[in-house]
Amino acid sequence: MTISLNVRRRMDGLLPAILRAFIHRGNLNLTMPAGTTFNLGDGSGKPITAGLTTAAAVRGILLDPELHLGECYMDGTLVMEEGTILDLLDLLLHQERDKMLPHWARPQWVMRYLWRRLQQLNYRTRARENVAHHYDLDERLYSLFLDSDRQYSCAYFEAPQQSLDDAQLAKKRHLAAKLILRPGKHVLDIGCGWGGLAIYLAQFCDAQVTGITLSEEQLRRARERVSETDLSRKIRFYLRDYRDARGPMDRIVSVGMFEHVGIGFYDHYFRKCADLLAGDGVMLLSSIGRSEGPNVTSPWIAKYIFPGGYIPALSEVMPSIERAGLLVTDIEILRLHYAETLSAWRTRFLAHAKDLRPIYDERFLRMWEFYLDASEVAFREQAMMVMQIQLTKRQGIVPMTRGYIEREEHRMRKLDNVPQSPLRIAGE
Repeated sequence: MTISLNVRRRMDGLLPAILRAFIHRGNLNLTMPAGTTFNLGDGSGKPITAGLTTAAAVRGILLDPELHLGECYMDGTLVMEEGTILDLLDLLLHQERDKMLPHWARPQWVMRYLWRRLQQLNYRTRARENVAHHYDLDERLYSLFLDSDRQYSCAYFEAPQQSLDDAQLAKKRHLAAKLILRPGKHVLDIGCGWGGLAIYLAQFCDAQVTGITLSEEQLRRARERVSETDLSRKIRFYLRDYRDARGPMDRIVSVGMFEHVGIGFYDHYFRKCADLLAGDGVMLLSSIGRSEGPNVTSPWIAKYIFPGGYIPALSEVMPSIERAGLLVTDIEILRLHYAETLSAWRTRFLAHAKDLRPIYDERFLRMWEFYLDASEVAFREQAMMVMQIQLTKRQGIVPMTRGYIEREEHRMRKLDNVPQSPLRIAGE
């Protein structure tokens, strides 16, 4: 008994000792299973008090904090006594650090880096299983925290304090403007979600749209939505892998889907898009990206949220685009837009979490809270961004200056009846 108690005390002291080398700012009070409390940080900012309730929780965080911190919160062995899990994650990711990992964490990162291609072997069957894991959940979950159009990708905030619904409408308008659509053009929407963008392009740009998804739930709802409109002649939705898409297409748009392709399939993805795209066509890819170079998927995210997923660096995407023979005609980087989007989603999710308790247990709800919180903090404090890449097959397809984007947005704003906000955020 004495030996066991001594081992526990040593473990209780080891984790704070490691954290002290990492946490230099903030005010964190950490209570260990044996009851001892440690203060970490320089005392600045709001006080945060968290408690670990089991020795297994301490061991897990010591061995693999990226995986087990989230698991401990899901299991209730990490308890927030003062402040929220968002506050704790913000404190942890807000620390000043150099580009290098601590020496003790590097072997684990190297193993994950070498292993990442196997984790992302997203052939057709596996790709569909991965999509079903996240997108074929009860539709009430998404209806409670997304906007009215169920846009599950980064919104475009044209002004501070803009509502989520208006920012998501601005996103669709922004994408449509970059596609340079004319009436009757045929658009392929790869990863069409619940059909909101396809409906917008058909309604306000008079386009013919083919939307493809691997989610049966999204397909069902997208088809229902079209059946409730007079657009059924313009829009078709299919349960189809991008590798099986058919062309030619005047335009291709893909929003929030590329993160599921897998790094070993980038060449195939862009070559397929090049084959599908007409000679005078335009493609627009919108994807989450990272600004600090290649990395690995968070093991917690890969296990619980997006199996087979990966957020690429721009340097990992461009070589595949070049090998496919596509020309980059425009790149835009959206930085804090996704942080604001996630903040709105988190606020809505927490406000309506009680409505989900008859459907999902507390562990699932804590998992989704951790996912939304960690994602928001990553976009605020780390090198996460959204990249929008416009592509063609030859020169002269896209205007020489970017003024056409604003002109098209202005034109469509009149059509979708939303007045222009008085203040734009420069560069955002």
